[in-house]
Amino acid sequence: MNKEQIMQVPSPCYVMEEALLRRNLKLISRVAREADVEIILAFKAFALWKSFPIFREYINSVTASSIHEARLAREEFGSLAHTFSPAYTDEEFDEIMRCSSHISFNSLTQYQRFYERTKDAPHSISCGIRINPEYSEIETELYNPCAPGSRFGVTADSLPENLPSGIEGFHCHCHCESDSYALEHSLEHIERKFGRWLSCLKWLNLGGGHLMTRADYDVEHLIELLKGLKSRYPNLHIILEPGSAFAWQTGSLVSSVVDVVESRGIRTAILNVSFTCHMPDCLEMPYQPRVTDAESLDADAVKGAPFNENIYRLGGNSCLSGDYMGSWRFQAPLRVGDRIVFEDMIHYTTVKTNMFNGISHPSIALLHVDGELEILKQFVYEDYRDRMC
Repeated sequence: MNKEQIMQVPSPCYVMEEALLRRNLKLISRVAREADVEIILAFKAFALWKSFPIFREYINSVTASSIHEARLAREEFGSLAHTFSPAYTDEEFDEIMRCSSHISFNSLTQYQRFYERTKDAPHSISCGIRINPEYSEIETELYNPCAPGSRFGVTADSLPENLPSGIEGFHCHCHCESDSYALEHSLEHIERKFGRWLSCLKWLNLGGGHLMTRADYDVEHLIELLKGLKSRYPNLHIILEPGSAFAWQTGSLVSSVVDVVESRGIRTAILNVSFTCHMPDCLEMPYQPRVTDAESLDADAVKGAPFNENIYRLGGNSCLSGDYMGSWRFQAPLRVGDRIVFEDMIHYTTVKTNMFNGISHPSIALLHVDGELEILKQFVYEDYRDRMC
């Protein structure tokens, strides 16, 4: 977005740019075509359903992690989902089946409990089991599904020599915004531990976390890696289900300064958005986003900088004491009404937001290729009220 467009956006507002989305979709489509694999969208990272018509030009299916995501797949994306959940329930499983083409079980006990029911589904369902290769290069433990004692997947030493009847695929997820070399190392562990079963299967789902749209990602290495896997196991249909890669760097969160406060030499620009409500990964991960036309400073740089250098913390508009980040150096002093743009705020952020404190929730907009700004959703009091009773 240029400065004129930023000023036209209602504040606060998430703005996804169609041109940037299509750039990612074209690259993902090329990888799928050249590597002869299927790449599908993971709703856990992105689920703005009013943009699904654009996605349908490039991909055919999606992955779901819950009954509501599975319904979104069938009713709004228009396809049956590849579904995985840590645990299915009796009350929800019929609806899961209605909305799924593939169902992966997290454990052998879940398989034993539910597999027979899939035979009575209204359409054919291909079933799989999630495996745990006990290897991952994810450094943040909060996001590591292969950490010791993980509740996710079956380890190789727990699988019987002959797979249970009806298991047609393996599902494996052990990446988070990872590169192709992490996948190469993961495949070495998967093949060493689970290779004796791979030749008996129909599909292998390598999960998400493949950040192939990041600028420094080695796309050609990924393609060759997947080709090599296909050549070793020609029986396997290979599936990847990234989330972040689709919406990576496709849009921003536009906010405004509502006050500037100072305490003990620290200036904080209070915004009409909240880190804990609208950018939760900033506090959970923690992840510090880029701010347009501002320089991020570390603690040493802040300590040595003159007070008049336009350095500010950015504070959220909630009552949580830790709802702030910083510090940033701006080009000019910040004043009430100035726009603050947090970059790359579409993937995960839009699906993880909450309405803590009942503070105004950002609108959601799509900036079309022709420059038209379409407001997809504006949140009102009733959205907050109706989440409770």
